[in-house]
Amino acid sequence: MASIRKRQGKYQVQVRIQGQSISKTFCYLKDAQRWGAFYENKLNLGEELDTLDKQLSLADLIHRYLKEITPTKKGAFMENIRLKRLLTDPIVNRKVYQLKTRDFVDFKNRRLPDGNRTCRYDLSMLHHLYNVAIKQWSYPINYNPITNVPKPKANPPRERRLSDNELKYILNERFKNPHMNNIISLAIETGMRRSEILAIKPDSVQDNFIYLADSKNGYPRKIPLTLKAKEILKNSILPYPVPPNALRLAWNRMTKRSGSKEVYSKSMVDYIICWAMDSDLFWIFKPNECKSKNKKCKAKTGSSWRIISDL
Repeated sequence: MASIRKRQGKYQVQVRIQGQSISKTFCYLKDAQRWGAFYENKLNLGEELDTLDKQLSLADLIHRYLKEITPTKKGAFMENIRLKRLLTDPIVNRKVYQLKTRDFVDFKNRRLPDGNRTCRYDLSMLHHLYNVAIKQWSYPINYNPITNVPKPKANPPRERRLSDNELKYILNERFKNPHMNNIISLAIETGMRRSEILAIKPDSVQDNFIYLADSKNGYPRKIPLTLKAKEILKNSILPYPVPPNALRLAWNRMTKRSGSKEVYSKSMVDYIICWAMDSDLFWIFKPNECKSKNKKCKAKTGSSWRIISDL
């Protein structure tokens, strides 16, 4: 039964049925009666009464997410760095039951000076964190407060090609790490991702291809090799003994020394080389011409075709 008592000018209502209890304080008697009747009916219908622990903070959810969810992702390394940076923000010390959409709007405004992309990453991670907490961990959170937070505009895609001066600067750069030049040269020749290059093993290179059992989209793929790419691999130690973060930092230091923010790793992919019907024939096209794995590309004639020995 619901019991109501007056304390310090307010009304405290308590519902107890079969060992389950819940209580709340209201300023008005009618609100207390309404609330008590609602939860009394729920308990009489046999529903379990879940209440959110008022000591549960956002930091507690993030620590559990880091332990259980992040290790299952391909981008676990970078997400681990982002979440640990997020743990330094004052919003993580707030209790989950107190956090509302307006709190995350304030958080978004604090993160915007670090860039739209960075802010979008943080909001996406928090949105998924709440979804996991509600759907998988069964926390009695009424709604996801990130859903109604407007995300900042995404940065426009880069379509420009690497200039001759930038390419010359990159290839002539003297890195402290002796493997960096080979890694960058291979990226220019093949258009491979950083994670794919660092995953190359000696048995991945067969004939005129690099065979990858796994890629960013979850599918295996093979990358055709030019004569220069073969020479680079021949002079490389595979797999490259360079951690992903060390490679990223070395690249960032190089771009900072160059004095140009426009030098960007993905700009090096001028064209993608795609396997065609014949063993010696490849099709060269721009990255934005093939945005989907299953997209059907019509064969082109003329200067779009090259023989592998000419590449």
